[in-house]
Amino acid sequence: MFRKKSKPSSAQKQSAAKGEKNNEANTKKKVPTSATDFIQSVSNAVHNSSDLMVKSVPPELTFIYIDNLVDNQTLNNHILQDLSKHENLSPENIPSILSIPHVELADELEKAVISMMDGSVLIHLEGHSTVVLANIPTNETRSLSAPEMESQVIGSQVAFNESLSTNVSLIRRYIKNPNLCNENLQVGKQSNTSIAMLYIKGVASDEMVKTLRQRITDLETDSVMDSSILEQLIDDNSFSIFPQMLLTERPDKVCAELLFGKIAVIVDGSSMVIVCPHSFLEFLQSQEDQNVRWQIATFLRLLRFSAVVLSIFLTPLYVAALTYHYEVIPQTLLVPLSESRALVPFPPIFEALLLEIMIELLREAGIRLPTKVGQTIGIVGGIVIGTAAVDAGITSNILIIIVAIGALASFTTPSYMMGNVIRVIRFPLIVFAGLWGFYGIMLGLCFILVHLLRQSSLGSPYTAPFYPPRLLDWRDSLIRLPFPLAFKRPSNTRPEDEDKYEPEPINPENEQKVN
Repeated sequence: MFRKKSKPSSAQKQSAAKGEKNNEANTKKKVPTSATDFIQSVSNAVHNSSDLMVKSVPPELTFIYIDNLVDNQTLNNHILQDLSKHENLSPENIPSILSIPHVELADELEKAVISMMDGSVLIHLEGHSTVVLANIPTNETRSLSAPEMESQVIGSQVAFNESLSTNVSLIRRYIKNPNLCNENLQVGKQSNTSIAMLYIKGVASDEMVKTLRQRITDLETDSVMDSSILEQLIDDNSFSIFPQMLLTERPDKVCAELLFGKIAVIVDGSSMVIVCPHSFLEFLQSQEDQNVRWQIATFLRLLRFSAVVLSIFLTPLYVAALTYHYEVIPQTLLVPLSESRALVPFPPIFEALLLEIMIELLREAGIRLPTKVGQTIGIVGGIVIGTAAVDAGITSNILIIIVAIGALASFTTPSYMMGNVIRVIRFPLIVFAGLWGFYGIMLGLCFILVHLLRQSSLGSPYTAPFYPPRLLDWRDSLIRLPFPLAFKRPSNTRPEDEDKYEPEPINPENEQKVN
């Protein structure tokens, strides 16, 4: 579907140069001066599409646009009325006559057709080889709503939608700063998807901005239909199961990351925004951590990290202990554990994998079904299947409790992408535990740690701030200290401006003395 540009040989360069000259001669056709020829050229470019609309206004004006892509009210009430009041029209004076913001001129037919597919009206004057592009796209977008996957109690209750302009405006409402740069890019030979790359000049690293811009512009793909697809195309290691860039639906989260010196990428038609670079620990942080007291935020972050560890290792530890290491089980627990497994005919590894797969089936069914039906399936299905499995002697009560705790702990991860990773890597650890016991778990843990240490996000270490060790960044990582003590921006973003707060804490006594 896509490929990245490679360095061609000298022979390939010569043949490519000849091909480019021929292509330029064929593709970069000029706008015909005759209205009839212009209509025919545009119609041929879109292969006589049935939704191509042509309006002729005697004696010299011709309007061409795609139906349902332009705002008909603006076309009739502004463009047609404004032009009908003037005489001696020319492509050069039409932009000053029209009362719409986005108007430009084009003398190439290809540029005019591409602009028409983006919601522009082509205004052609008889005898002129320049066409006016009046961009008046329809505003058929979903209204703003509360976040569905990243809900929180304290803080903003607005989420992004599928409109690129709306999403950019949401960010600008939070950050009213002229240094907030917005670069418009296009990706996709077939889709021509619009992409906005946002960063704060003087805060974000120029090197990272240049690297990300190069990765996006070097892509050769037919289409990019969602930001999650673009994230997989531009990350550092597409073969890794761990996400290296954050996907979020919260404008306040994106703005907070921009102020930390990071870069945001918005894809037209997607309600999720890419934020990079992002480290592993930052996937366990929530925007609500900044809205509560630092003691509460630290407790919640430690709780999430403990839940991740519990979700990954609880079931493998159960399998390893019952298969090879009975001596680690307390004697008071050994008797009820043996009684619960007395009627189970399967080994612990098969029993654990069976229950984990059943949990994933219920989760997947609950997502794909309608909301009310999915909730019923998740609750009733879990109770009925769990009770029936114990009564039939397929599994034990204790394992059902362990699997349920592991599934519940996996939902504490704020990032949906990281939550999926945590659920998946549990399965190979269960297999390792069933084959080699605790040694297998340690082997799997070593594989995970080595893999994490080798990863990077936009060239930044994935395991920062613990490796390489950066003690100042520990203040806002696994724990969150008070704001005056965490006054530095994360060093993994290599920010131009390192300070985000005044280093001196606020002292009410000093304020009273000043007053």
